[in-house]
Amino acid sequence: IGGVCDERQLRCLAPAFWNGRDPILKERLFGLTGREGNHGEDVKEFYGYLDSTPTHSYMRMVYKYPQEEFPYRRLVEENRRRNRYEREFELIDTGVFDRDRYFDIFVEYAKADPEDILLRITALNRGAEPAEIHLIPHLWFRNTWSWETAAPRPSLDRRANHLSASHPDLGTMLLYAEGAPEILFCENETNTARLFSFSGSPGPRKDGIHDYVVRGRTEAVRTRGPATKAAVRYEDRPAGGESLVVRLRLRRGALDEPFAGFEECFETRRREADDFYAELRDPAESDDARAVRRQALAGMLWSKQFYHFDVARWMEGDPAQPTPPAQRRTGRNWGWEHLNAADVISMPDKWEFPWFAAWDLAFHCIPLALVDPEFAKQQLVLLTREWYTHPNGQLPAYEWAFGDVNPPVHAWAAWRVYKIDRKQNGRPDHAFLERVFHKMLLNFTWWVNRKDQDNRNIFQGGFLGLDNIGVFDRSASLPTGGHLDQADGTSWMAMFALNMMRIALELAERNPVYQDLATKFFEHFLYIADAMIHIGGGDLSLWDEEDRFFHDVLRFPDGSRVPLRVRSMVGLTPLFAVEILEPALLDRVPEFKERLEWFLNYRPDLARLVSRWYEPGVGKRRLLSLLRGHRMKCLLRRMLDENEFLSDYGIRSMSKHHERHPYRFHHAGCTLVADYQPAESNTDLFGGNSNWRGPVWFPLNFLIVESLRRFHHYYGDDFKVECPTGSGRYTTLEGVADELASRLVRIFLRDERGSRPVFGAHPKLRSDPHFRDIIPFHEYFHGDHGEGLGAAHQTGWTGLAAKLLQPAADRARDNQG
Repeated sequence: IGGVCDERQLRCLAPAFWNGRDPILKERLFGLTGREGNHGEDVKEFYGYLDSTPTHSYMRMVYKYPQEEFPYRRLVEENRRRNRYEREFELIDTGVFDRDRYFDIFVEYAKADPEDILLRITALNRGAEPAEIHLIPHLWFRNTWSWETAAPRPSLDRRANHLSASHPDLGTMLLYAEGAPEILFCENETNTARLFSFSGSPGPRKDGIHDYVVRGRTEAVRTRGPATKAAVRYEDRPAGGESLVVRLRLRRGALDEPFAGFEECFETRRREADDFYAELRDPAESDDARAVRRQALAGMLWSKQFYHFDVARWMEGDPAQPTPPAQRRTGRNWGWEHLNAADVISMPDKWEFPWFAAWDLAFHCIPLALVDPEFAKQQLVLLTREWYTHPNGQLPAYEWAFGDVNPPVHAWAAWRVYKIDRKQNGRPDHAFLERVFHKMLLNFTWWVNRKDQDNRNIFQGGFLGLDNIGVFDRSASLPTGGHLDQADGTSWMAMFALNMMRIALELAERNPVYQDLATKFFEHFLYIADAMIHIGGGDLSLWDEEDRFFHDVLRFPDGSRVPLRVRSMVGLTPLFAVEILEPALLDRVPEFKERLEWFLNYRPDLARLVSRWYEPGVGKRRLLSLLRGHRMKCLLRRMLDENEFLSDYGIRSMSKHHERHPYRFHHAGCTLVADYQPAESNTDLFGGNSNWRGPVWFPLNFLIVESLRRFHHYYGDDFKVECPTGSGRYTTLEGVADELASRLVRIFLRDERGSRPVFGAHPKLRSDPHFRDIIPFHEYFHGDHGEGLGAAHQTGWTGLAAKLLQPAADRARDNQG
């Protein structure tokens, strides 16, 4: 909880807590597995990331620790008892925070320099009565010596007024602890006797500090080193409203007075953080909006983690450890032996998703680029490196199935980060853009060769992140046989082609050779767009003129086809494939312009079908899009209908129409149903947490907002649509984008009663001054009233809220080009 480490996670520092009643030392967050929770796995704690700078020169978080025994058993039993039609049972529901009987434990870090880290832990008693609290900061080395035979072993030991932590690769650092705390040592080794009933090597095990503090077992620890894990223990009974404050300092090199200037350093770093975030302010912006953006960015920065997974080594086993089961060689991730990750990566969630997810990461990089564009660029390059990307060109999806297929948003993210970085630094980073582009050429080819089953420019990507919005599990074999021609898979590829075209044009301004590749992607986009309307050159289309919406088409083994008329986010993804070409840009790439005009003259059917090429927009701009005016207006009419997709808090992933009119598909005597459910779904068809139909989901909402702004850039103020549908109020597409962005961030902002919709109806969360301003950025949100759902602390892609709160002037400059 609130720990830090070096970039290889070899030396680690983190606090632990004990309230004198728990059966477990509170060293890490508690949560439920997928089978224990009625809606999948979820962390059952209350904490918040309050502040951080990109360099982590200042960091602050809060953890709320109950004073009575933590209700571990009750959380497990009650959630296991509940079914999918009932709400999850959360920590706040157990009553442990009633009458404020808890500690607010603030964990703060400040750097005096990169290798001089100050840690201050403040346990504030929110209750009325004195309460016991133990603060037990730990320093340890990650166990790497047990992997190999005769591997060098690091060492922790006590000196006159500090602990010495020596590592063969990292050298020596010193930990100073203020006052005269009890110092405890043990080995960071697995307790094999407890887990496997054999003794293993001698010495206190890694759970020794727990056994000593909680169980009073003096033999479980040593009072001196050498050792590989140590802790300093402070205990007190602060009165109501009082605090126990602990101060530590981890640095390279000795100090006679390590705590001289300690508070001044904290104040300087906090003030520097304020100055840094002041540059993101809009004078017209509310203090509340600024606080939401700052916490969103803090959550992004706190969620950077070291991730290590050597797949080949995992299959073979470590030399000094037992041989792993043979099934590993043919089981999960067996075709990804090349993947060898050992990097700091932006994680979706530090508890539920403590591993990278490729398309999550792409969205993470947009808000990260606002504060740390170099890190955002590094992250996008990282997943394209040869030790991540498969030799066949596929990007790894996520740990539990690297071979799953995520939407191809990496090129889009690279282009957006490139523009944000260019605006902030005043110069374009062509090397970054070129580097990603070359790897995306391989990835695009993988998609064309592997996911276009019939070579018709219609794609079958699988579930593509939209887990549960149809009648089938799209990542599994269909019960009907055959396959799905996917409206979203095909639209994602059209978007991918346009992203690659635009990047190639940017690079072509410095190197004309890239004009050839820009032409390739331009033509590929047109072929994809044509295929969406005329599948296989026939009269069947992914556009349903009767329903005036895009749908997946089910293709049976005998070649017959039927559209699946589910109104879901699948049908809105064609909005994402949009690009505007400026006349000045075309003049700077004459070979591309000549080839483009020749092709459109040669294939006027494609030009008329997918773009308004012969009808220049504002400023004689040219539009490339899957949607001409008629189809776009039809799509927007449904999307902006509050009885369908539009909620007070963004665009639902499933039309509310299906609440009263579920879609039913009949096959082989069975009926499969897709209906609107605003929160978690009541089906367990997809397993884990992949069960939702209808909630508001930030990444795709963000893409809708961005696409509408691009469309407005072409159409200008004369093109207006009704928003909401049936309201009689007409606005520009920029106005619609602003309205959607406003509804999305409304989830987190205080309403007229001072409550935040993200907290749902819980009175303490909505109104208690010590809870209401600790903002969680959930995985997704209730489709009707905006309550946070899914992973409770997944700032991840929901950190996009920081970008949506960006000042309008900065946003306008950022979106140019």
